[in-house]
Amino acid sequence: MSEGTRTIRIEALARVEGEGALTVHLREGRVEDVHFRIFEAPRFFEALLRGRDLTEVPDITARICGICPVAYQMSACHALEAALGMSLPSPLRALRRLLYCGEWIESHVLHIAFLHAPDFLRFESSIAMAQSSPELAEQVRSALQLKKAGNAIVNLIGGREIHPINVRVGGFYRIPRQDERAALAETLRAARDRAHALLRWVAAFELPAADHDYEFVALRHDDEYPMNEGRLVSNRGLDIAYAEFPNEFQEHQVPYSNALQCRRKGGGAYFVGPLARWNLNHDRLPPEAQQAAAESGLTWPCRNPYASIVVRAVEVLFAVDEAIRLLDTFEPPASAFIPFEPVAAEGVWITEAPRGILYHRYVIDTVGKISEAVIVPPTSQNQRQIEEDLIRFAPSVLDLPDDDAAWRCEQVVRNYDPCISCATHSLKLKVIGR
Repeated sequence: MSEGTRTIRIEALARVEGEGALTVHLREGRVEDVHFRIFEAPRFFEALLRGRDLTEVPDITARICGICPVAYQMSACHALEAALGMSLPSPLRALRRLLYCGEWIESHVLHIAFLHAPDFLRFESSIAMAQSSPELAEQVRSALQLKKAGNAIVNLIGGREIHPINVRVGGFYRIPRQDERAALAETLRAARDRAHALLRWVAAFELPAADHDYEFVALRHDDEYPMNEGRLVSNRGLDIAYAEFPNEFQEHQVPYSNALQCRRKGGGAYFVGPLARWNLNHDRLPPEAQQAAAESGLTWPCRNPYASIVVRAVEVLFAVDEAIRLLDTFEPPASAFIPFEPVAAEGVWITEAPRGILYHRYVIDTVGKISEAVIVPPTSQNQRQIEEDLIRFAPSVLDLPDDDAAWRCEQVVRNYDPCISCATHSLKLKVIGR
């Protein structure tokens, strides 16, 4: 390394889902380039779906991720149902939202307590954090119990905790019995105090200062905090239907990553996930969640990416309360699903995965086979924004030792809770010669 230059290398990012690396090149105090390198092998899910029957899609797409399989099932089902011209009755819609609540709880708690909190408290891992004091050990135990409540929702509504099997195009295979629903509601009522405690805990963290002019992108619903439905909006005037997504966003292949980067047309980065949802939908939270957010010190608008850990905790509390509400008001439908006949059509949908918007597009032929599939995961969309955050941040660590500088850069990445395995579903390949 010549005088005036420095390279920060992280060969394997820790406390993220999947396999990625990070390289930051600096020269004379300025960032020359940043590469958020995703080297996990691509899995070509869009290609795997071509030729499969549309009824297989929810089970196949659920295998894209073990942390957020519900998100893939929900975007897939809604897109296919839109193609078929189906509209689900209120009880089935409620069960879909309840299932999503379970995934938000278990995914957010995993990230907050086990992946991200150690950064703020200066521990190498959640295990080291728990071993440091009885108080932190109790926080970790409480988080495990809270995550277990989220898993219980996914297990009951989805049929099992990982890669649910009870979801189908048109609804579900089985509606949970009243006694099962009542037991789940009691489990969630017992989890409310844990959700409040989690929010109080992370609200006390000392957050690094940051305030950037992001373009936040999320769904917005007329009267709900968005999960399965809404228009796609941003704080810079975007307001579109799902089908218009390709007109405003475009995927790019970068040479150092096995995942496509999705950007605004023209090359601009944008920010999806909990912080985007908060900034665009804080008024859609129920009063109890809004009050808890205010008591936590969370501001609106909030442009500090480190505050995403607090927003996630607010969303956990909201999801617990929303799940209880949905269970208490649930009226079983006449049937667990709506029958359908395949038609040649195209369907597009976007839902809010824990990490942000998840786009699915399918083209179906006359016998119900998938002829084209496009899936754009949240981490693909946040990749460029992560790099831009690092470009701004990296000069501030010039005076730190290499290990400390690398750790601080990793924390910037973990603000987004990247799900790297989700992002490596696709790759553009050019073959030159033979």
